[in-house]
Amino acid sequence: MLTLTPDAVLLGQSAGDWREALDHAGSALVGAGLCDTAYARALFDREAQSSTWLGNGIAIPHGTPESREAVQATGIRVLQFPDGVAWHDGNRVTLLVVIAAQSDEHLDILRALTHVLDRPGVAEQLASADSAEAVIALLSRPPVTARLDEHTVAAGVPAQSRQGLVAMAAGRLLDAGCVGPAFMAEIMAAAPVALGQKLWLVQGQQDVQQPALGVATPAHALDDTAAVFCLAHPGGADAETTRAWQALLDRVLELLETGQGAQLATLDQARLLGRLAGEKSDAETARVRVRNAHGLHARPAKQLVQMAREQSVPVRVRLESGNGEAVAASSLTRVLSLGARRGQMLVFSAEGEGAREALDAMAAAVRDGLGEAVTPLNDTSEARPSRNHITPVAPEPAPEADRPLMAVPASPGMSIAPVFVMRLPTFDYAEHGDDAVRENERLDQAIHEADEQLAALIRTAGGDEVAEILSMHEEMLEDPELREAAREAIGEGMSAEAGWWRAIDTSARAQETLADRVLAERAADLRDVGRRVLGVLCGVRMPDPPDHPYILVAEDLGPSDVARLDTRRVKGILTARGGATSHSAILARALGIPAVVGAGPGVMALGNDIEMILDGVRGRVVAEPGSERRARTELSIREHDQRVREAYETRFESATTLDGHHVEVGANLGNTAHAEDAVSHGAEGIGLLRTEFIFMAHPQAPDHDTQVVEYRRAFEALGPERPLVARTLDVGGDKPLDYWPVPQEDNPFLGLRGIRLALTRPDVLETQLRALMVAAEGRPLRIMFPMVKDVEEFLAARAIFERIVAELYPDTHQAPNVQLGVMIEVPSCALLAPSLAEHVDFFSIGTNDLTQYTLAIDRGHSRLSAQADGLHPAVLQLIRMTVEAAHAHGCWVGVCGELASDAQAVPVLVGLGVDELSVSARQVPMVKSWVRRLTLDDARRQAELALTRATSAAVRDALEAL
Repeated sequence: MLTLTPDAVLLGQSAGDWREALDHAGSALVGAGLCDTAYARALFDREAQSSTWLGNGIAIPHGTPESREAVQATGIRVLQFPDGVAWHDGNRVTLLVVIAAQSDEHLDILRALTHVLDRPGVAEQLASADSAEAVIALLSRPPVTARLDEHTVAAGVPAQSRQGLVAMAAGRLLDAGCVGPAFMAEIMAAAPVALGQKLWLVQGQQDVQQPALGVATPAHALDDTAAVFCLAHPGGADAETTRAWQALLDRVLELLETGQGAQLATLDQARLLGRLAGEKSDAETARVRVRNAHGLHARPAKQLVQMAREQSVPVRVRLESGNGEAVAASSLTRVLSLGARRGQMLVFSAEGEGAREALDAMAAAVRDGLGEAVTPLNDTSEARPSRNHITPVAPEPAPEADRPLMAVPASPGMSIAPVFVMRLPTFDYAEHGDDAVRENERLDQAIHEADEQLAALIRTAGGDEVAEILSMHEEMLEDPELREAAREAIGEGMSAEAGWWRAIDTSARAQETLADRVLAERAADLRDVGRRVLGVLCGVRMPDPPDHPYILVAEDLGPSDVARLDTRRVKGILTARGGATSHSAILARALGIPAVVGAGPGVMALGNDIEMILDGVRGRVVAEPGSERRARTELSIREHDQRVREAYETRFESATTLDGHHVEVGANLGNTAHAEDAVSHGAEGIGLLRTEFIFMAHPQAPDHDTQVVEYRRAFEALGPERPLVARTLDVGGDKPLDYWPVPQEDNPFLGLRGIRLALTRPDVLETQLRALMVAAEGRPLRIMFPMVKDVEEFLAARAIFERIVAELYPDTHQAPNVQLGVMIEVPSCALLAPSLAEHVDFFSIGTNDLTQYTLAIDRGHSRLSAQADGLHPAVLQLIRMTVEAAHAHGCWVGVCGELASDAQAVPVLVGLGVDELSVSARQVPMVKSWVRRLTLDDARRQAELALTRATSAAVRDALEAL
C-alpha cells in the first residue's frame, strides 16, 4: 500500500481545463523522479479509454498497463484545485490523486479512497484545506461503519421470553466484538421499548467499540414479540458516527412503515437480513461471489453499473457481510462504496416484471468477471482426489531398505508383514455442468446412496467407537451448510462433482486451521465423507486389498476406510499424513491395530508386497529389513504380546514402582458413555473428560438439568472413590458452536478460545460448573480450566466458582471433595507455574498443545508432524518447571496428552515427578504395567538423561540405548 506524505501534496493549483490539470499532474510525477515523460503522456491515453473520475470531486489519473515500463519508482502525488476543474466527462474535480504504478498499486489507492466518496461535505473540505496534513487526514480517515450482518443477527432462537431474546441479541454484538462486558450489563438492566407490530428495542451506550444492531427472533411464536433489536451506539459520538447508528435505526423504522414487523419471526437469517436491507417480501434475489482478483474496483464496477442501467427494473445490491445496506446498482459511487473484495458474496434484489431476468443477467456478468479475466474462487484441483488439472510433481523416493524411518506413533503394537499401498482412485469428472437442476438431482441421489452405505457399515461395525464415528459421518452428510455450499457452486455453473468437492474442501481447509488438534483432524472425516459421495457420482470404488496378511500404507485414511478393514489380515497401518489424534488413529487403537502416521510422502513410493517392520510404540518403520533386524523384531513381538496379555490380566493392580512409588493412571474420555469401559480396563479415575461433547451434541446450549444427567453417568460408573477430572468447555474462534458464533480470526490457534471465551459468557461457564458439582454429589470432582495463560484468568474463573459454591453451600462456603486446577497447554502458564501454584489444587499438562505451542509446529502438518515430539527437551524442561512449582505448594500434577501413553516417555514423566498419567482406556493396562517395571531412582536417571540432550531424536536415541 502506497503511503501519503506531506511532500506529495501540492496545494493551491489552478488550471484552465482538464488537459492543463493533467499536464500539471504528469509534471509533478516527472519532477519527483517517479517516471519519465512517456508515462506522463500515457495519463491522457488512460483518460481516452475511460474517465478516472471517482466522485466527490476526486479523480485518480494513472497510466496504461503498456506505459508501466516508463515508471522509475512507484509513487503518488496529490494536486488540490480549490476553484475546481471541469473534467472531460462533465464532472467537476477539486483533487487529483495521480499515481505512478509499476503494478496494480493504484487499486489499493482506489480502495482507500472509496470511503470518502459518499461522506457529506468531504469535497468542500478537501478543496478548502490549507495544509498538506489536513488533506492527508481527510483522505486517510477510516470510515465509521455500522455493523449489521449474519454475525449480529440470530433467527429462530429457542427462547421462551423476550428477555431471552434480549440476551441473545446483545450476546451477538459481544461475540462480534462490537461491544464489551459493560454493555451487556447495561442492556440486561434496561427495559425494552415497544415499537409496535410485536417489535421491541433496547439500546446501550457503554463499552461500545463499533455502532451495531443486534437482532433476535424466536423459534416459536411469542404472544407479543416477533423480534428484539439491540442497538449499540457510543455516547457523545461525532456526527459521522451518529449518522452511522441512526441509519441502523432507520432500517427498523422502515420495517414499521411498511407493516412488516410481525412477519420477522417467520423468516430465516438470510431473508431477515434481506428485509432489514430494504428488500420487500416479494423481491427476487440472486447471490453471487466476486471473482475479480482486486474486487470491484473502478473498471469492473463501471461494467456492473452499466449492466444495471440496461435492465428493465431497478436493481439493488448489498454485501452479505458488513453493514447490510443495499445500494442502487446503477450508482458507481454507491457500488464502489461497498468495497467488495474477491470472494465476498453480493446479493442482488429487484421487484416487478422482469426482475428474475435482470438478476440472472447481473449474476452472470459477475461470474464472467465484468470485463476482466477471472479465476475460480476455490481451485480445488490440488486438493481434490481427481487431480485433473495439476502439473505432476516428482514423487519423493521410497525409504531405504533396512533403514529405520521415524514418524508419529499412533497405535501401540509391532508387526512384520508385506506392504499393500492403497492409492486413492482417480475421480474423473467435468468441472462444469449445463443443467443446474439435473446436477442438484444427481448430488441428492449420491448423498442418499452414500448415507445408505454408511448405515450398512454401522450395522456391521465392530465396536462402539467405530459405530459412533461413522454415525458422525452420517451427520456430516446431512449438514445443510455443506449441501447449500455445493448447491451454490452448482448454481454458478459447476458440475455436481466439482460443486460437492469445493464445499467439502473449503470446509476441510477451515477445519485444518483449528487450534485444537483433536478437532482439526476432523478434516480427514470431511474428506472421507466427500470421497464417498464422489465415488457414487463417478462410479468409482476403492481398490481391493490382498487376501493375505498385510501392512496397509496410505496417504491418509478416513474412518470408514479403517472401519472396513479386516483386522484378521491388517497387521499394521502406515500413513504419509495425519496425526496421533485423528479419527483414523483413534479407530486403529480401538481395533487393536498397530499404527504409525505422518511418515511423509515417500512411503507412497513403496512397492506392494515388500516386507516391512512396523513399530507403533516407538513410531518407527523399516522397509525390507535385514535378517538380523527381522529376527530381533520377531523376538520383540513375542515378548510384547506376552506383556500385553500380562498387563490386561493385572489391569486392576495399582501402578506402583518396584520401590513403592505410586502413580495414578486414569483415562481420557470424550463422552461419559465410555466411563464404564474405562473402569473395566483398570482406570483409577477419569483424568480428562472433554465436556464439549455435550455442547456439540445439542442444537442449543445444554441447560443445567441436561448437563447434570450427562455428568452423573460418569460419576455413577466411577463409584464413590475414583476421581473425575473435567475440563470446562473448550471451544472458540477455531472451533465455534453453531449457537455461539465468534468472529472469524486470522489465527484461531492464538485467538478467542478456551477460558478466554468462557469468561465472555460467564452464564454458560456458571451453568456448567453448577451442573458438575450437583452431579458429583460429594464424589471426587476435579475441575480444570483450559488455555489459561496466567493467574489473572484463573482467578477470574475461580471467582465464578466461589460464587456458585456460596449459593450451593451457604453454611460452609466449601464444596465437598472438589479441587480446582488449570491445564498447562500454553508455555507462559508453565513458565509462571510458581505464581499459579499458590492458588490452584492441581495442574494437568496437555502435552499435545504444549508441544505444538512450544515448538511452533502444527501436529497435523503433513511434513512436520513427526517433529512435534513431546520428548523434546524444551517441552520436558517446561514439565519439570511445572512439577517443581506444584510440589513446592502441595499440588499434584497430571499429564493427559499423548505423551502419557508413550513407552519411552512414561519413565521420564515418572522421573520428573508427575503424579498422574491419563491415557485412552485401552492403553491403561499397558501404562500401569510399564510403571510397575520401574524403580523411582531409575526413572529419575532417565529424566535427567533426557534433559541433557539437545533434540527429541537425541532423547529417544539415548533412552533406547539404556
